Amino acid sequence: MKKIFGLGILMATAASLQAQKKPEVMKTGFSKEALTQYVYTPGGDSLTMGDVLKKHKKETVVLDLWAGWCKDCIAVMEESKALSQKYPKAAFIYLSLDRSDSAWKSSMAKHGLAGKENYWFKAGWKNKFNNYIDLNWIPRYMVLTTKGKIGAYYIVKPDEPQLIELLEQSNK
Repeated sequence: MKKIFGLGILMATAASLQAQKKPEVMKTGFSKEALTQYVYTPGGDSLTMGDVLKKHKKETVVLDLWAGWCKDCIAVMEESKALSQKYPKAAFIYLSLDRSDSAWKSSMAKHGLAGKENYWFKAGWKNKFNNYIDLNWIPRYMVLTTKGKIGAYYIVKPDEPQLIELLEQSNK
């Protein structure tokens, strides 16, 4: 019995480590296909990720991929919102991976995201955008520079120095 229990813990630990594995290639831009992925607004309108990003040309953009069912996401949500207040020149875009429109809207309200820029991946976790960015864990943050390039590709906590450094640059 101890062997089976120990093996179970070992397998769970290995799976957890694999889920958070950093991508081997840190991409600096998006593919055309990734930018054709549709997202939905709280009002039910659809637009592509390319359209979302075009709205913020020449701005520093923070993409915050999250879900209301994700305990890790909720644990750092207040930090993420605090960053959006501290760095008002940066555009914070919240991309939800909730499983339904109603769960997403409920999560937005519960966690104080109503009124912020929010979109939902109706297609779910496996979609053209998330596949392109090698999404394997949430929360996940990405930062786009004022030139539209990906300045930070793989950030999992809002207090990571690379994220803060890019936000400091946006405030100048």
